[in-house]
Amino acid sequence: ENVRTAKSFGGIVGFNIGKNKDTPNENAADDYLICLRKAYAVADYVVVNLSSPNTPGLRDLQGAEASARLLDTLKKEQQKLEKEHGRKVPLLFKVAPDLDETHVGDLAQVFLNGGLDGLITTNTTLDRDKVAGHPRAGEAGGLSGKPVFVKSTATLAGFAGHLGGRIPIIGVGGISSLEDAREKIRAGAALVQVYTSFIYQGPALVRELARNL
Repeated sequence: ENVRTAKSFGGIVGFNIGKNKDTPNENAADDYLICLRKAYAVADYVVVNLSSPNTPGLRDLQGAEASARLLDTLKKEQQKLEKEHGRKVPLLFKVAPDLDETHVGDLAQVFLNGGLDGLITTNTTLDRDKVAGHPRAGEAGGLSGKPVFVKSTATLAGFAGHLGGRIPIIGVGGISSLEDAREKIRAGAALVQVYTSFIYQGPALVRELARNL
């Protein structure tokens, strides 16, 4: 209901959905289906989060077989909801930056075969190399902001190479300047998102990116 009210501002509203912490992975599709059905009427797009490092075991759903099953289930529901609501709400997956080249290639094929509408690269990283020696480097959770920029951009480029423009990619991870955003686009992003830098720099950064990209 809050989103219905907020929609009056006329912007694009995306929903990020994930399974509950205590839901076993074999039942994860049930949680995603509940969220997709709830969000569909008011969302402009829905993001299936497979990559939050804060939900134990969630990233296991990024396996090729698991992601293929989940994508198939959600695409079938998307088709039903499209008929019910008279509009198609794009379905995107959000992946981690901590994927090797083989994993990226396998997932890209899954996404192409399954008809995924879009991809977000990437979520936060578990890698602490960029903050090694920092007194809080060992804290749990995902690392965002500048330390994830190089890794997330490399993952973006890897997917872009496999997808060849057939699935649009939203680049996110460590963007704090116009040049950072341009580098994401050069790597293959069709759109970009910011989060950490928005906290530190505020709406002015968004305005600069929107005017100059």
